[in-house]
Amino acid sequence: MIQQKKKQCSSCGVDCFVWKSSGGKKLCKKCAIGKVVIKPTKKAKPIAPRSVKRAKEEKIYLGKRLIYLKEHPRCEARIQGICLGQADQIHHKKGRIGDDLIDETNFLACCGPCHNYIENNREFAMEQGFSIKRIN
Repeated sequence: MIQQKKKQCSSCGVDCFVWKSSGGKKLCKKCAIGKVVIKPTKKAKPIAPRSVKRAKEEKIYLGKRLIYLKEHPRCEARIQGICLGQADQIHHKKGRIGDDLIDETNFLACCGPCHNYIENNREFAMEQGFSIKRIN
C-alpha cells in the first residue's frame, strides 16, 4: 500500500494531506471546503397555466359567451325556488374539455344560484337535461 505524504497547504500553510488541487494550489480539507464555489442552478421554467391553443379557444369562448347571453337574457334552467331570472353565467352541458368549450349546442344560460345547484346536484341535472354524459 502506498503511503500518502503530507504536504503544505497553499492557503493556511499547515502540513496536511492534500484534499484538493485547484489551479496549481494544494489545499487541505478545511481550506478546500471553505472555498468550494457552488454554481447557481438554472431556475426551472414555470409551467404555463394554459396552452397557446387553449388560450385561443378561451378568447373565442368569451366572444361567444357574450353573444349567447345577449340572445338569452333569461335563465333557461328556471329551477323552482332558486332561480333569480336574470342569466349571467353559461353552464356547459357536456363540460368544457376540448371543443366542448366553444360548442354552442351545449350552452345553457343560467343565473348564479341555478348554475350552482346544477353543478352540485349531478343526478338532478342529468334527469332535467341540464347536463349530458361526457362519455357515450
